[in-house]
Amino acid sequence: MQFFEGYVNCYRTMNLSADHNTSMFTKREIEFFMKLGEMLGFHVFIEDFKPNEELGRSRPMDLAWWKWDARIDLKHYAYLALHLERESLAQKDIETIDKLFSTTDSGYVPHNVIGIQYVTSADRMDLLNERILEKNKVQQSNVLIVYRYIDDVLNVQRVHAYSITNEGIKEERNAILQQDRLGYYYMCFEEEYARIK
Repeated sequence: MQFFEGYVNCYRTMNLSADHNTSMFTKREIEFFMKLGEMLGFHVFIEDFKPNEELGRSRPMDLAWWKWDARIDLKHYAYLALHLERESLAQKDIETIDKLFSTTDSGYVPHNVIGIQYVTSADRMDLLNERILEKNKVQQSNVLIVYRYIDDVLNVQRVHAYSITNEGIKEERNAILQQDRLGYYYMCFEEEYARIK
């Protein structure tokens, strides 16, 4: 959940405004986690691949953090520390989860996964979380899933994050995404939004 807290608190530093298109939001959010992984000492790759046994071919990962340790192996990475997927299209929610939890070679099973996914409404999140819980019984990753949807009443984006392990949902945090007076987007936690509203 600490990754989500950093994502919320630092969102304004991405300098995203209403002038930016959806692709730019995706790019900047992936770059945020790319820089974080590099600062933590991982080898970071955008559009890396991992074998997908169900499809019989490799599938790209939006972002991958690999742990390199020459004390363990000079030729191979020690493990896949993180697989991140970020999807703006709500109709691809199942596909995004399936990418994060695809059956793969043992060396490609990520210790951690992050999914940032737009959904049509809050009602969809329970169904998607059930799918994650089922798939993570096998994969056993630490999961951070972030759902985003439009709240037409408040004219903001609602952001819900769940920390999930193979034992179930461990924690939930909620945030709001909206524009500041200059037109740039920022996030704050729901409890903070209630104070500044």
